[in-house]
Amino acid sequence: MTDTMKFASAVSTADTAAQAAGEAADRVLGRLNDKPVDLALVFASPHFLSEAGVIRDAVQNSLKPAVLAGCHGEGVIGGDKEIEQTPAVSIIAGRLPGVELTQATLRAADLHKMLGGGSLLPVAGLSRDASLFVMIADPFSTAMNELLAAFNSSYPATPLIGGMASASRHPGGNAIFTSEGTQEDGAVVVGFKGNIDVDIVVSQGCRPMGPALTIEESQDNVILKLDGEPPLRQLETIVGGLTNEERDLLKNGLFIGRAVDPAKDMLGRGDFLVRGVMGVDPKLGAITIGDFVNDGEVVQFHLRDAATAKEDLEMMLTPYGLFDPPGGALLFSCNGRGTRLYDHPNGDVSVIQRFFPGLSLAGFFCAGEIGPIGGKNFLHGHTASLVLLRPRTTGQSPAGSA
Repeated sequence: MTDTMKFASAVSTADTAAQAAGEAADRVLGRLNDKPVDLALVFASPHFLSEAGVIRDAVQNSLKPAVLAGCHGEGVIGGDKEIEQTPAVSIIAGRLPGVELTQATLRAADLHKMLGGGSLLPVAGLSRDASLFVMIADPFSTAMNELLAAFNSSYPATPLIGGMASASRHPGGNAIFTSEGTQEDGAVVVGFKGNIDVDIVVSQGCRPMGPALTIEESQDNVILKLDGEPPLRQLETIVGGLTNEERDLLKNGLFIGRAVDPAKDMLGRGDFLVRGVMGVDPKLGAITIGDFVNDGEVVQFHLRDAATAKEDLEMMLTPYGLFDPPGGALLFSCNGRGTRLYDHPNGDVSVIQRFFPGLSLAGFFCAGEIGPIGGKNFLHGHTASLVLLRPRTTGQSPAGSA
């Protein structure tokens, strides 16, 4: 019988790093019938940060994967569980016949040289025609905006998904797992090529409010004029037309979306790169947002809450529920989601598992999520970035998937 793609995931909440990594690895190996593993991704909680090498070596020795990657995160995700504030190790591993896996470890010093030259290429080990890149990076030592711009330029046809390690709030405090060992800076990238289809969902969990507006005057990340008016005046008009329920949602913060394709006739969910409104200047009527903008851009204010986040994820998953179930999945969720967003645990994975019961899935809560919007890869916040992995031979993915 021809070997087929198969993933298995497992989580352990054992008290020690060695025991948790060993238990999760043993469960995964058993679910893969003790057969050789091509890929293993490992995510560990901050409780085991000082024992990163122990975790990495335990997984490497047990599973012996051809490619290993992962990191520590504020919380870990595995199967149908989102584990927060509890010691845990989550692993997903897979046998991927017909898939060529490559890995690049990018240290901070190397990245500085690469990006300083204005080009990412060549990156040893990464294919120009990969179907997918998964990236895990340290937020303190990785210039993500520049790195993503380089990937968009050097690999324009390849979607990139992943997240920023979130176990430490200090430079040098995070740990990233690679096939060679562990590192405290830079990034690790895994490339997938060959017999694999990938479906990517980037759920920003927002709904637009008010009309789309054009930036007429701006400076860096400050918007000074929108459609002939100061932004604050435009916002006051929009808020005046909201329901009481919608006004209450402003307590969760105010957001603004930058249209990825401003020429599109009808802009809606999924067409905006959502950023937070960081402050206002009542005297000028200006607003400061969490990104740099340019005159001529089309933007729209947004609201976010738990109900919208759930609805948005459900809406984006619906087309994929009509096709063959994926073999496995990776979920990179903002550390502002989980029980900080929902009033119950397992908020995002419960939605995903309802569409795909028993799906082998792993991931972590990130300090920034990576995923494509409108054909370009961006760094997000408050987002659930999900990739569904399936063999190319099992059927057609929905139109518009990566």
